[in-house]
Amino acid sequence: MSARRRYIVSYDIRETKRLRRVHQVVKEFGYAFQYSVYICDLTKSELLDLQWALREEMNERVDSVAFIDLGDPNNRGTDCIAFMGPPSSVPVDGSARII
Repeated sequence: MSARRRYIVSYDIRETKRLRRVHQVVKEFGYAFQYSVYICDLTKSELLDLQWALREEMNERVDSVAFIDLGDPNNRGTDCIAFMGPPSSVPVDGSARII
């Protein structure tokens, strides 16, 4: 089994219809963290599946999706997130993957 890595996935989608479709795709792979920002604990294969699904829904000429690799979900994947203001909930056990 391939090891999971924690990713922050955020998106900037320029059209409402595409935004809803991209939101639905990312929601299937992760945990809603903030508006247009998700935490996803993914294997390499799952990351590729997510990227493939997003390519089907977004316009790569004007829309943008960022993947920020935070590392092992049980280590740096939680320690490197800090807040100003009220904190959001952060999964701590590698469970930021909706199955």
